[in-house]
Amino acid sequence: MSKSNIHPEYLRRRALQEALYARKNRKSDFYNGIYDRYEDPVLTREHLPLHWRYDIDARTNPHFMERLGINAAFNSGAIKHDGKYCLVVRVEGMDRKSFFAVAESDSPVEGFRFREKPVLLPDTCPEETNVYDMRLTKHEDGWIYGVFCSESKDRSVNDLSAAVAAAGIVRTKDLVNWERLDNLVTLNSPQQRNVDLMPEFVDGKYAFYTRPMDDFIDTGSGGGIGFGLCDDIAHAVIDEERITSPRRYHTITEAKNGEGATPIKTDRGWLHIAHGVRNTAAGLRYVIYAFVTDLKEPWKVIAEPGGYLIAPLGSERVGDVSNVVFTNGAIADDDGKVYIYYASCDTRLHVAETTVEKLLDYAFNTPPDALRSRDCVAQRCELIDRNLALLAEEGI
Repeated sequence: MSKSNIHPEYLRRRALQEALYARKNRKSDFYNGIYDRYEDPVLTREHLPLHWRYDIDARTNPHFMERLGINAAFNSGAIKHDGKYCLVVRVEGMDRKSFFAVAESDSPVEGFRFREKPVLLPDTCPEETNVYDMRLTKHEDGWIYGVFCSESKDRSVNDLSAAVAAAGIVRTKDLVNWERLDNLVTLNSPQQRNVDLMPEFVDGKYAFYTRPMDDFIDTGSGGGIGFGLCDDIAHAVIDEERITSPRRYHTITEAKNGEGATPIKTDRGWLHIAHGVRNTAAGLRYVIYAFVTDLKEPWKVIAEPGGYLIAPLGSERVGDVSNVVFTNGAIADDDGKVYIYYASCDTRLHVAETTVEKLLDYAFNTPPDALRSRDCVAQRCELIDRNLALLAEEGI
């Protein structure tokens, strides 16, 4: 029998990776009554297939060196498709370029494996340098749409770091074959990021939640999460955006905010899981928050609890971009459970498990941000007084 040319280190590391895929993910001890965290990330750079990273031929790679390294696997769109939990993951190479790859599992919390190859998008934008953070929408028109950030060099200024962000749009029926459509155009906003497509028509038109921006980093005059309509998804143009969830001073959305997962339709309204950003002495802090918009007027917020829903905790606070959690994907299952896929520190992907019932209870029954310290203390004292009265009544 001839000697195999496959490097023996590949076989050893593949066995280790199989153990990683088979590892059971258990709920952690974290408790707030709203959702459960899981102990382990659902995806990390170590989950990426070895043959995406190494030349496994011992003749051309005798030291089994990583030829095309992976830095991180994080911000993921999410969808239930053909009975499987599917994630379109942002994978970042060591060269800083991001790309998309589909990982799927029979379980929503463990066992995710990447498909044979990453997604090779149609090359219709020669100026595009980077793509990331795809939101997935199963639309009533029969297509699955992906809306993502398309980043290009800003050549209008002499600054090597200056960039332009646009909302790229693709569609598919199977998460294998992708059709690239024109980038979204918003006539009153120079740049866009964190754009979500609603799963239903509104007034017979495609409806987007947007994030108006003056430039690549700062929202500038962009007042928060916007809402707009367009007639033609293949050549999407929004001529008017109205602010839905506004930024506010000294809150979790002071610096900026943006849509996260595609809104979930419930009997009480559209449930949104978004992100908010504030500035600190240590840099920007990203958290996840929730709000609900009206079913018939989806630009109108009808419930927005104060504070954050998810913030980085423990080891989630450490990574490439510290003190950050971010979501662009959630799956509402048929049994009412909701799985929120959130990344920590632009490094790894986690999952939190809850239900539509719990999220609606949280959204409608948690007090809104009172916006002033004195009023926030009054809110808390009201809760304390009610609890003390109940304890006295029960003799506890």
